[in-house]
Amino acid sequence: MKKILTAVFGLAVLVASAKKCPVEPVKAKKNGVYLVSNYENVLGTSMELKVLTSSEQKAAIAESAALTEITRLSNILSGYDRNSEFSKWMQTSQQAIAVSKDLFQVLSLYDQWRNKTNGALNASAEAINKVWKEAATATLLPNQAELDKAVAIANQTHWKLDAANQTATHLSNSPLKFNSFTKSYIIEAAANAAIKAAQVEGLILNIGGDIVIKGNITEAIKISNPTSDAENADPMATIQVGTGAIATSGNYRRGEMIAGQWYSHIVDPSNGQPANGILSATVVAPNATDAGALATAFNVLTPTASMALAAGLPGVEYLIITRDGQQFESAHWKELLIAPEKKDAIVNVEKEWKNEVIINLELMQQAGFAKRPFAAVWVEDADKKTVKTIALWFNKPRWVPDMREWYRKNGETLKANPTSFSSITSATRSAGKYTLKWDGKDDAGQVLPAGTYTIYMEVVREHGGYDLLHQELECQKKDQSFTLQGVKEISTALIEYKKKS
Repeated sequence: MKKILTAVFGLAVLVASAKKCPVEPVKAKKNGVYLVSNYENVLGTSMELKVLTSSEQKAAIAESAALTEITRLSNILSGYDRNSEFSKWMQTSQQAIAVSKDLFQVLSLYDQWRNKTNGALNASAEAINKVWKEAATATLLPNQAELDKAVAIANQTHWKLDAANQTATHLSNSPLKFNSFTKSYIIEAAANAAIKAAQVEGLILNIGGDIVIKGNITEAIKISNPTSDAENADPMATIQVGTGAIATSGNYRRGEMIAGQWYSHIVDPSNGQPANGILSATVVAPNATDAGALATAFNVLTPTASMALAAGLPGVEYLIITRDGQQFESAHWKELLIAPEKKDAIVNVEKEWKNEVIINLELMQQAGFAKRPFAAVWVEDADKKTVKTIALWFNKPRWVPDMREWYRKNGETLKANPTSFSSITSATRSAGKYTLKWDGKDDAGQVLPAGTYTIYMEVVREHGGYDLLHQELECQKKDQSFTLQGVKEISTALIEYKKKS
């Protein structure tokens, strides 16, 4: 296989149609097609780059430029790399240190957003997060005195900037992490670098659910449903967006479980409490930094305060969902919405399964940026007939045969569904970890009878290893759980059959 960016079809989840028809390319524009590349372990999560061009060479240049810029900025801004410029600056105290343009800009942005949000965005929220993480390890709620101390530390002044000399003076001993919108800053810069280097028609860069769109293109963006968090779950909504940025932040993927209750990883710096009142906030803005900052802040602020903040910022649209199910939308949000497709299948609701199959698939971690492997996940009935292809990940149709077991059985029936080529905005997930669900319906959307089914997972990496795992399930009323171990490409796969969440 070629080591350059390959081609149009490599999205997160492609659902096979039941119609018997060969794979056909999906044209994005008459002057080109989307060339897609997927990576793991980029800024601690997954990355998808879609380039609109008729030239694979230009796409490869864009991909290389984006990854180079991400590496450069990570070396400056990372709070996890002890050798980054930020980490080294953190080791100084009470000294005016000359810093790079990017570090100065991010520190300045944090000052601006801390003021705009009345302290809801604070780089020292990490002091509070540490208290909650330590409490979760001990399976206890944090001591109030420890929380009060962390809040006091978080609300100190942590640095002083001198714009004339581009210096930053580190003032406090508080832990600092650039978590809330630094990823967005890097995504924006990487997208700019890619489109400048390759002069392509357009591109869409999605890192961990934060998305930047550049060029004369529009994209259908699926908004992940926070109450049904699976890669192949129906989205909460789909919006059509042109040049700009989209970010989603929420408490449904990262946080701490203490005594059976979930606590968000997003905390309110004013009181040290997790921001559990907001389930999810999606923001569309002219640039990624604004989108990322607002999406995080909207999880801390009240909906009323969030709406007031957004009202003063041109070009911002949003959807906020509270824990009790209320929705707050910007004035023009509905203008972005795409009407859901009509489904051909007529389903007897009374026959629908009360249970579902949940597949938590974790891929083997690779060093550095690693292209995501190709994969197929499907269901066979007791007669060894494929009844549902849950997920299919690939780049060009010519690579589909690499999933040799799936292709041997199903290659003639595959037809890529164009609606699956939407990008997905969601709260950030960990690199290489994917959740998929099966609700007991076949590829045509018809409910299958309860009985014996087998889940197959086939994963193959470009110039890498191969794994094929399978597990038989008795899909009746009894809950079941199985953990499978891979060898080369799959770390673990947890398969559960239980009541629908």
